[in-house]
Amino acid sequence: MNAITQQSATSGQIKQINRFGSDAIEKVLAEFGLDNPGAQRVIEHGDDFAEAIRTAALTSLKNLSVSDKFKDEEVKSSYAYPKGYKVKGITEQTNIPRQLFARIVTGIKELSVSNQLVGKEVRSSYAYPKGYKVKGITEQTNILRQLFPGVGFADESIAEQPLPPNAEGWFAIPKWQTLAPTYGEAVDKVLAMIASKRKFYNYRDGQLGAEYLRQHAKTVKMFQKLGDEQKDHDILVVPAQFGLRHRGRSVRRAREVFTANECGLGVFAIGIMLLTHPERLVKWEQLHVDCAGDEFSPDADGDFSFALQFCFYCLRFGGAEVQFSAYWGDDAYADHGSASAFLSQ
Repeated sequence: MNAITQQSATSGQIKQINRFGSDAIEKVLAEFGLDNPGAQRVIEHGDDFAEAIRTAALTSLKNLSVSDKFKDEEVKSSYAYPKGYKVKGITEQTNIPRQLFARIVTGIKELSVSNQLVGKEVRSSYAYPKGYKVKGITEQTNILRQLFPGVGFADESIAEQPLPPNAEGWFAIPKWQTLAPTYGEAVDKVLAMIASKRKFYNYRDGQLGAEYLRQHAKTVKMFQKLGDEQKDHDILVVPAQFGLRHRGRSVRRAREVFTANECGLGVFAIGIMLLTHPERLVKWEQLHVDCAGDEFSPDADGDFSFALQFCFYCLRFGGAEVQFSAYWGDDAYADHGSASAFLSQ
């Protein structure tokens, strides 16, 4: 057999086909209207997204092109088309690339929003108390040095930088190691300080040792990075939000939808934030705070599926107090929201 030489597509043809695909992606992204967290989730699943596009593109290319390769491998034939066959109109044929676009849109929808624990979320209109706002970083660090003498200083210039998306403000949070040798002991000191400043009840008193309380792995990793970036300072300057972003979500659901640069805040960090911002918890009809950065095992049996929370309760016989307690990590309440921190991107 004689070899048949087939001319490859020209660079101009390839560029034009690439342009068709690029224009199609841009059009889909413009029509879909991704938000920042959704776009970040697609980026985190970039390989899956690329594979979905590749599969759809291959199907379209196979349908729209016919290769002459191995043309000599032919035999005579009298077979014909079925009687019902006829060439479709051009509009119907162009549905093939439309199907490609539809698959891309479907891929973006599936990858931009996690469906894990989607049932662990309820609608919520709860908000922060009217008197609450994030204080300046200097005011926060001064408060902390008064509460914990010798705690040191922060790189306050960091708070002059733009906030990462979804962060509400810059918060001063000491490294827990500056207060105690273990995380549980540091948490105990913070809770004791809260109790010394306002009416407070700790339902988990005596249950903050390592067998009961541990930090979530992602929170440990992110705060290690923050500590490395601000290594010469006792107090970290942390971009964070106080629960509104994840209101109505269970702690497990909040962790599932955290962006790549986001982690939950634990009891220590939130306790510190409540010491510098006591006006954050002042009434019952407000958003209470979940501690998604920690995991809790009420029976110290290795099952760390419980979540910890700070709430403001009105007492039956008058008065009110802040309470610290635990509940199932998969329970979703409209008046609860997980606080979280962010790394600058």
